[in-house]
Parts: sequence; C-alpha cells; structure tokens
Amino acid sequence: MASQPKEIKIAWYRTKLSREALARVNERSDALGWAQAGGHVALLLLTATAAWVSIGRLPLAVTLLLFLLHGTCYAFLLNGFHELCHKTVFKTPRLNQIFLNLYSFLGWYNPVLFWASHQEHHKYTLHPPYDQEVLLPVRLTLVSFLKSSLIDPWDFVSRLRAYVRLSLGRLEGEWEQALFPANATAQRQALFGWARLHLAGHALLGIVSLALGWWQIPLLVTLAPFYGGWLLYLCNNTQHVGLMDNVPDFRLCSRTILLHPALRFLYWHMNYHTEHHMYAAVPCYRLAELHALIEHDLPPCPRGLVATWRQIGAILQRQQADPTYQYRAELPPSSAAPVG
Repeated sequence: MASQPKEIKIAWYRTKLSREALARVNERSDALGWAQAGGHVALLLLTATAAWVSIGRLPLAVTLLLFLLHGTCYAFLLNGFHELCHKTVFKTPRLNQIFLNLYSFLGWYNPVLFWASHQEHHKYTLHPPYDQEVLLPVRLTLVSFLKSSLIDPWDFVSRLRAYVRLSLGRLEGEWEQALFPANATAQRQALFGWARLHLAGHALLGIVSLALGWWQIPLLVTLAPFYGGWLLYLCNNTQHVGLMDNVPDFRLCSRTILLHPALRFLYWHMNYHTEHHMYAAVPCYRLAELHALIEHDLPPCPRGLVATWRQIGAILQRQQADPTYQYRAELPPSSAAPVG
C-alpha cells in the first residue's frame, strides 16, 4: 500500500439524537477538563511522592508496590493523550495544547504520528486496509499480559528505537509511508521534529536529575510508562477484540463496558467506547450522559472487568478453534443493524 486510498465513504450507523441533546453532550468545559486532566496529573504527583518518600524509610516490598501503583496510574496517560489529541478536553484550545504536549512528553507518545493514524481509525474503524491502527483478529495471550504487567523493557526498546529512527528522518513500513507521503513535507517535519525534541527533553531530564543526585526522577518519569501496565492492558484491550470488521455499525465493532467511577476516571471514560466512536466530538467526561441517551439502542454491556474478560475469553477460545469466527453483539430487537 504505497498511499492511503481515500475513495470510499462508510455510511456509519449512529443512534439518532435530538439537536438539543447533541449540543448538550458536545459541550466542552475548562472546569471539567481541569478536573480530568489536572486531576490525573495530581494523582501522578501523589503516587510519585509516595514512592519517592518510601525509599529507605519503608520495607523494600512496600516501596516496590508504591512504584507499581505509580506505574499503574501513569500508564493511563495514554488515554489522556488520546483524548487531548481529539481536542475535546478543554473549551480553551491553548489549555488543550499545553496538556497535550505535557502528556505526550511524559508518556513517550508522538502526537503527530498518532493523530494521523487515529483519524483513519475513526473514519474507517476496522475496515482494512484503510484502518491499520486496529487489525483483527487481535492476538491476546497470557504471555503478552505478563510482559506488560510489571516491567516491559521490550516496549521501552521498541519506542526508543522508533524515536531515534524518526529523529533521523526515516519512515518505516507501508502505514507510515501512507500517512506521510513524500509530498507531505510539513507533516513529516513536524513528525521528525517532535521525535528530536522528545529525545532531547528526556536526555536533559536524565542528565540534570543524575547530576543533582535525584536518580528517582528518571524512574518516576522517563521510565514510568514501562512498568505497571497490567490494568491498562485489561482496560484498553476490551475495545475491539473479538468483534466484527468490515461492518458500518460501531455497536458491532466496538465494545462498551460498565466500570466503577474511580476506574472510569483513570481510564478517561473510554469504557464507553461505542459511544466514543459514534460521536467522537463528545468530551470524555460527557460520555456517561451520552450512554444514558442511547443505551436503549446498544447491545448488552458487560459490567466490570471480570464479566468483560469472561466474554472476551470465550470469544478468543472459539477463535482458536475457528480463526474466522467473529462475535456479533446482540442488538435490541427494534434496532436495524446495517450490514455489508
């Protein structure tokens, strides 16, 4: 695929909303944005402080658990970064950009590369080759879970290599070439420029921290995305796994699950994933309200991670016996499901 084809337009099914309801759930709020984005940063400052203060003062096992807690909360910067890329978190664009830069740096994310790919994911969700961000079947194993649960040096090496490669101005693979064709000079320069700035920033942070004797800072910032990913794995991998591709209905290719409010906050409300795909302009903190408006038109939603993974486990087990199998969610009887 030398270039990204643009000739198709998918007639996505969306549950109808009144103009007033849609305007209400689309409304952005600086106060709610601060509560979500600022609240997450405050939580990370709290967990980082607890881990730092525990060193040499508490038993080693407690310190390791506090670092694990920090890494667990830190991993969900990915979801904040995702929402900030959608530019829906704050009403004030400058605030959204400031937090996007912060989250991108802290989490080792390249917003230029991600947004180029993620726009295609939303337009062509699970319609290959137009969407290369998520490809079915998704392979999930106990080994992949364990690799990301505690310490994940493989991810660190992979991301470091990608940043070094991009900082040298080199694209790799058909997807990157399709997203950033040769004539997209400005986009390529932005992509490469972010990689260079990111590497320089973390190198400077490491040098200054070690020079001051604050070796804890690189552990709590630069390396934090690479440990404690167990809960993020269990949340993020529920979104599309086992469902249907090549269907114009987000209810059949995305999964909504119901979670405790504290976990919803940490996960940036992406448990409402069908709703997010149906109406991508809705801020994450209003997805629960959107869910209440369209719940009558959705498949049954698993309640909690245990019930969700029981469902996914059964699907994956059946796919092992029949790799062509895809789970078709049960839609309400009154609902018309687009096909083909």
